[in-house]
Amino acid sequence: MNWWLVFAVFLYFASGFLLVVEVFVPSGGLISLCSLLCLAGGVSIFFGVSTTFGWIGVGVAVVMIPAVLVIAYRIFPKTKFGKSVTLTPSQRQPGEAIADNESLKKMVGSRGAVLTPLRPVGMCDFDGKRIECVAESGYIDKGKQIEVIKVQSTQLTVRLIEQI
Repeated sequence: MNWWLVFAVFLYFASGFLLVVEVFVPSGGLISLCSLLCLAGGVSIFFGVSTTFGWIGVGVAVVMIPAVLVIAYRIFPKTKFGKSVTLTPSQRQPGEAIADNESLKKMVGSRGAVLTPLRPVGMCDFDGKRIECVAESGYIDKGKQIEVIKVQSTQLTVRLIEQI
């Protein structure tokens, strides 16, 4: 077995690995340059063995580069590290879309509960519907009872109901 072929295959794997690293590590293209140098070294070794090996190496490189990138983009977000560094879209529940202005205006006087602290903006629950609200003044703790006092566009202004 020719050890130069083993080294060329190693350079191909190193090139693929460096290409994946370049996607996630900012290096100003330095890692990409090293990846291309590994690939060029592997191709030159293949051509040094024979022209047939060289063209097979070029064909493998043409297929390998897009395949490595596609696999990396599909697998990375599913890894433990990938989940910790990628943003996930908000998980809206069905029917949780922002209501139109007319239906919100009917809510003036409605009472609900604070789901997240209002500082002054937070989420409130009105009969099972989660709606973003703004406190009339100050801070309102989670779990407190509130009442809608004003609707402006799609913004509900609420007031704390004093518990006696």
